[in-house]
Amino acid sequence: MDLHASFLAGAGRSTTSLPLRRWRIAFAMIYSCRAMCSLARKRLTGIMHSPSYVAIDVEGDRHLSTPSFTHVDTDGLKVLVKEGRIEELRRLGGATGLVDALASNAEAGIYGGADDLSARSVAFGSNTYPKPKPKGFFRFVYEALNDLFLLILLACAVVSLAFGIKEHGLKEGWYEGASIFLAVFLVSAVTAVSNFRQMKRFEKLSAECNNINASVIRHGHRKDVSIFDIVVGDVVFLKIGDQVPADGVFLHGHSLQIDESSMTGESHPVDIDAGNPFLTSGVKVIDGYASMLVTAVGMDTTWGEMMSTITRETSEPTPLQERLEKLTSSIGKIGIVVAVSVFSVLMIRYFTGSTKDDNGQPKFNKDKVNASNVISAIVNNFQDAVTIIVVAIPEGLPLAVTLTLAFSMKRMMKDNAMVRRLSACETMGSVTTICTDKTGTLTLNQMKVTKIFIGNEECRMGSSSAISIASRVLTLLHQAVGMNTTGSVYRPNRTAEPEISGSPTEKALLSWAVLDLGMDAEDMKRSSTVVHVEAFNSEKKRSGVQLEEKASKAMITHWKGAAEMILLQCSHYSETNGSVRAIDPESKLELEKTIQGMAASSLRCIAFAYKITGADEVVHVDQGATQKLDESGLTLLGFVGLKDPCRPEVEAAIDACKNAGVGVKMITGDNVFTARAIAIECGIIRADDSDALVVEGQEFRNYSEEERMNKIDRIRVMARSSPFDKLLMVQSLKQSGHVVAVTGDGTNDAPALKEADVGLSMGIQGTEVAKESSDIVIMNDNFDTVVIVMRWGRCVYNNIQKFLQFQLTVNVAALVVNFVSAVTTGAVPLTTVQLLWVNLIMDTMGALALATDTPTKELMEKPPVGRTEPLITNIMWRNLTAQAVFQIAILLVFQFKGESLFGVSKAENNTLIFNTFVLCQVFNEFNSRKLEKRNVFEGMHKNKLFLGIIAVTVILQVVMVEFLRKFADTVRLDWGQWGVCIGIAAFSWPIGWIVKFIPVSNRPLLELLRRSRA
Repeated sequence: MDLHASFLAGAGRSTTSLPLRRWRIAFAMIYSCRAMCSLARKRLTGIMHSPSYVAIDVEGDRHLSTPSFTHVDTDGLKVLVKEGRIEELRRLGGATGLVDALASNAEAGIYGGADDLSARSVAFGSNTYPKPKPKGFFRFVYEALNDLFLLILLACAVVSLAFGIKEHGLKEGWYEGASIFLAVFLVSAVTAVSNFRQMKRFEKLSAECNNINASVIRHGHRKDVSIFDIVVGDVVFLKIGDQVPADGVFLHGHSLQIDESSMTGESHPVDIDAGNPFLTSGVKVIDGYASMLVTAVGMDTTWGEMMSTITRETSEPTPLQERLEKLTSSIGKIGIVVAVSVFSVLMIRYFTGSTKDDNGQPKFNKDKVNASNVISAIVNNFQDAVTIIVVAIPEGLPLAVTLTLAFSMKRMMKDNAMVRRLSACETMGSVTTICTDKTGTLTLNQMKVTKIFIGNEECRMGSSSAISIASRVLTLLHQAVGMNTTGSVYRPNRTAEPEISGSPTEKALLSWAVLDLGMDAEDMKRSSTVVHVEAFNSEKKRSGVQLEEKASKAMITHWKGAAEMILLQCSHYSETNGSVRAIDPESKLELEKTIQGMAASSLRCIAFAYKITGADEVVHVDQGATQKLDESGLTLLGFVGLKDPCRPEVEAAIDACKNAGVGVKMITGDNVFTARAIAIECGIIRADDSDALVVEGQEFRNYSEEERMNKIDRIRVMARSSPFDKLLMVQSLKQSGHVVAVTGDGTNDAPALKEADVGLSMGIQGTEVAKESSDIVIMNDNFDTVVIVMRWGRCVYNNIQKFLQFQLTVNVAALVVNFVSAVTTGAVPLTTVQLLWVNLIMDTMGALALATDTPTKELMEKPPVGRTEPLITNIMWRNLTAQAVFQIAILLVFQFKGESLFGVSKAENNTLIFNTFVLCQVFNEFNSRKLEKRNVFEGMHKNKLFLGIIAVTVILQVVMVEFLRKFADTVRLDWGQWGVCIGIAAFSWPIGWIVKFIPVSNRPLLELLRRSRA
C-alpha cells in the first residue's frame, strides 16, 4: 500500500484526532478532483456506451482562439510552391511542420470560424484577383456613334445647322440641323444602352462560370465551399477532374497525377507525391486522389497573376451573326445603289430646274446662281441619300441576335442551364441527335442498395443482414466498401447520424455498410494501413486497394467494379458461412445468371473481390516503377444491386425529342441487360421499335467504317462504352451529316464534349475538366433541361427570322417609295429625322419586341433547322412581299393623290404619309410574331415586353406628330385624319391573315429560280 492509500485508509478510524481527520478529508477532496480532471483529459469515450449522456469538454477547444501568424514568413510561403523550394519545405519540417505552423490539422483542417477565416485573409490575402476594368457606358456610346454613315449624317447636320441659321436666322434656322443631331444621338444612345446591358449580363454569367466549388475539411467536418472562400491553411480534397484551387503541398493520397498544360503548355501527366509535393493553382487532376494544404491564394499564385490580366471578350461573333453580317452587307450595297441613284436624280432635277420650291418656282435659276443655295441644295440631297442608306442597312440584325441570345441566356439560367459559349444557343436549334449519359441525366442519381448476394446466396436487406454473415466475411466486406472508396464517413460522436460524402454510388455503398452491416469507419482505418491504390479506370471499369492488416500482418488486395469484369478475374467465391469454393462451370453459370437477373431489373450490379497474401509474398517493385495491384486468381466476395430510378419527367422529354425529329442515344458503362432495361423504361426503345440496336462499345469499335455508317442511325444504346467509344460515336454521327449534342460529366468525356457540335456538361456531378470542355452546363443534371435548351435554341433562330421578316418589309417599302418619289417628283416624302425615327423603330425597338419572345410548343413539332437552310425562307418571302407591296401601294397613292383625295395641304399630306408608314410597321409587328400561324395574337399577353414596346412606340409617334412638329417637320392631325391613318394601317392584319392561305414550296427560292431557268 503506498502513501496515498495508507493515508486514505486511516480516514475511517475513530481514534484519529479531529485536526488529522480534517486534513484527511481535505486531502481526499483534492485527490478526487485530480482524478476526475485526469479522466476528463484522457477523454475516455469507452465508458460512454449509454445513448443518453452529457459530455463536458474540460480542456476547451484550442481552435476557438483567433490564430496568430506573426511567426510565419509570409513572403517565403508565397514563393514556396511557385519556385518549388523543396529544401525550404524540409527545413520547415515538411508538410507536417507546415500544417502546425499554419495552425491547421491534416485530418480535421482549420477551425473555420469567422474570426479564424478573417485572420487568415488578413495575414495571407483572399483567393480572388482583380479583374480588368470593363468598358464603360460612354465607350458604348462612342462605338455606336462610330458608324460611318451616322458620322456622315452628323457632318450633314453641322452644314444644315450653319446654312439654316444663315438663311432663316438663329430663331428659326437651327431646327433642322439640331433635329438631325438629336435623332442621331437618340439612335446611338438606345443602341449603347442595349449593348451595355448585354455586357453586364454576360459579366454576371461569366462570374457564375468561374465560381467553382472545392471540397475542404474544417473543424473535422467535410464541406463544399467556393474557391473564392478558400484560405491559407485549408485542407482541400482533390479527385479526378478537379481544378487545383490554390497553391499548396501534398499531404496524403494515392496515384495523384496532374495535367499542367494550362500553366506550362506541357500535356504529359505529372506524378505528385511526398517526393514531388507541390501543387500549382489552375492545374487539373487527371488520376488518383489526395488532400493538399493551401499555402498561397489569389494574387500570390501564378494562376491569379495570369487571370488578372485576362479580359473575357463577349463580342466574338456567333455563326448566325456572321451570316447576318453578310446579309446586312448585301442589303447595304443595294441601299447604297438606291441612295446614289436618288442623289443623282435629285441633283439632275435640281440643276435642270425641275425641282420647284413652295411657290412653284424652280429652285435653281442659271441666271441667278447663288453659291450658298447650291451648296445648301447639295447638302440637303446628300443628306437624304445618306439617310436612305442608314434606313436600308439593317444594323438591328446583329443587335437582334445579341438581344435574343442575351435574353435566352438569362432565361435559360432560370431553367438550370448556364451557357458558356454563345454559339451553342444557336446550334442547339439545329441538333438532330443527342448522345446522353444514363446516371444522373436520365436517372435521379439517387443510388440505393436493394439486393445483396454473398457468392450465389441472396442475403436479407436491413440491419439483420449482418447476423447471417460470418464475422470474417463481414470484416472483408467492411474493408471492401470502406477502404476502396473515394467517399468518406464523418461521425462527430457515436450517437450522431453519420454524414456520408462522395459520388452517389459511393454514398449508397457506404450507407449500406454503415447502417446495415454495422461498419465503423474509424475503427476499420485504425486496424489496417493502405499500401497502394489504383483509382477507378474507365477502361477496366474497376478500382482497387491494397491493405496491410495490423493484427495479422496479412496483405489484402480488394477490387470493386463492374460485376461481369470482376467475375472474369475470379477463381473462387466466398459463402456466407466463410467457406471458400472454387468456381466451376456450373457455379460460374449461376453467378452470371445472378448478374443478368439484377441487370434485367434495371439494377446496377457491382462486385467485390479480394486476394490475401502473406507479408513474404508481396512483390516489391523498383523505385520509380509503377506498382500494379494483383488482379488474377481473386476470390469473389459478393454482388450488390443498386437501384437508380428514372426521372419522372424523362419519358415525356424523350417523346418531345422524337416529335421534334431529334434522335436520342444512351451511352453508358452499364452492361447490355441493365442498359436495355433502362432504355425501355425511359422510352428510348419502344416495343414497336424493331430496328433499335443495343450494342457494346467493343462491338461498335470493331465495326468496319462502312458497317458503322450503315448501323449508326439504328443504334439506340451503347453499353459498356469507353470514352474512346463515345468519341467514335460522335465522329461517326457527324460524318453521316448529323448535328450532335453530347452530355458528359467525367474528365474522360472531355474529348467527346469538344468534338460534339454542342457539349453539355453536368453541373452537379460534372468535373471541372468536363465543364471547361463543354458549351453549356446543365445545372441540375436533368435530361429535361437538355430538351429545354434545345427549345430555346430553336426559339433564338425563330426570333431572328421574325425580326428579319419585319425589317426587310420596312427596308423594301422605304427604298421603293423614296426612289420612285425622287425620280417622279424630285423630293423624298420622308425627311431625315422621320427616316431616322423609322430606323429606330425598326432596329432597336423592333429587336426588343420580336427577339425576346419565349419558346412555344410549335417549335418542337418541326424537324431541326438545317445548317445550310437559308435564313429567309419561302414563307418569309411570301409574308414580307405581301406587306411590302401593300405599304408601297398605299404610300405612293398618298404621294401622288393624297392632297386631292383628302383635301389637305402638302405639309399635311407628308405628315399623313409619315404617320401611316409608322403605323403600318406597328401593325406589322403583330403579323411578324407568327411566321406561319394565322392567329398572330396567341400568347401575346405573356410577352409583356412586346406590349410595352408597342405602347411606347405609339405614344412616341403621337408626341412626334402632335408636339414635336418642328423637330419632326410635321403638322397636327385631327381625329378624322388619325382615324384614316389607323384604318389604312390596320389592313395589314387581314392581308397577313389571307396571305398565309397561299401554299409555298419547301425548296429554297434560289433553287426554284435555278430550276426554272434550266
